[in-house]
This record gives sequence, C-alpha cells and structure tokens, in this order.
Amino acid sequence: MSGSIMASHSAHHSTGLAAGSIAAIVVEHAGAGGFCHMWSLLALVMGTLGGTAPDWLEVRWWTRKRTLWITHRTWTHWGLGWIALLAWSYWSLDQLAWAPLGFGFAAGGVMHLLADWPNPLGVPWIVKRRSLHLWKSGRCDFIVIAMAWGAAFVVADKMYFHVS
Repeated sequence: MSGSIMASHSAHHSTGLAAGSIAAIVVEHAGAGGFCHMWSLLALVMGTLGGTAPDWLEVRWWTRKRTLWITHRTWTHWGLGWIALLAWSYWSLDQLAWAPLGFGFAAGGVMHLLADWPNPLGVPWIVKRRSLHLWKSGRCDFIVIAMAWGAAFVVADKMYFHVS
C-alpha cells in the first residue's frame, strides 16, 4: 500500500475527523446526543476511526507481517455498503441508543471513499471501480482535506445557524 495508490494516512485521519464532526453535529441536531452529549462525542470518535477503516480492514492485523487478506479497494471500499450503513444508522438515531456509533463510523468510511475517488485506481461505488482521474492519491491531500472540512463547516452552519 504505497502512497501512489492511496491518500496519505494523515489525510484520511483529517478527513475522518471532519466526517466525525459532521456526524456529531447531525446526531446532536437529531436529538440523539444523549446525556452530556456522550453519543455525539462518540460519533465524532467513530467518524475518525471510520475515516481510516477501509484501509485497516484489509490488513491482517492479527499477524506480525500485517499483509493484506483481501485486495486493496475491493470489499472494504464498496460504496454501496458504506452508504447503506450510513442511511440505516441515520434512520435509527431516534430508535437505537448506539446508532450514533454506526453513523459516525459510516460517515468516516464514506469520507474515506470520497478522498480515494479522484485517484486513477478509483472506488467500487456499486459494482466496478470508478475514478474521477483527477490526481494520484497523496499528491493533492490539501484539496481533499480542505473540501472535507469545508463540508463540515457547511453542515455546522446549516444545522446551527440556519435552523427554521
């Protein structure tokens, strides 16, 4: 997993944190934040974790060599699965106390895929990989990070300052 096929680890951490921030805002706005905003804070943490999940889920973390057990950008990068988890956990926010955890994790996973999408290797959103062919991952991390945090600021602005 070299820098030529994936966004840098720090870019995925930063975009995951942005996704976690979005998730925390959505959870809080939905009234599912819980006592002392615990579920919102956990959504933030899970978003950060989910931001790197598609890559670490591919790795045999239980062995010393840490080799891949499945091909990079296949099942763990499947967009339909991440979007389904995001939608299901969002719709469950008012029914399941732990739904914010899944929502944050899925938000981070979707953000990861969005960060990988411009790369020529692409992301399998539905069936086969699709790419925007804009740049090789790791080359334009600033743009990806700026867009992720821009989205977080837009969501915060809409949900906190433009509430009807």
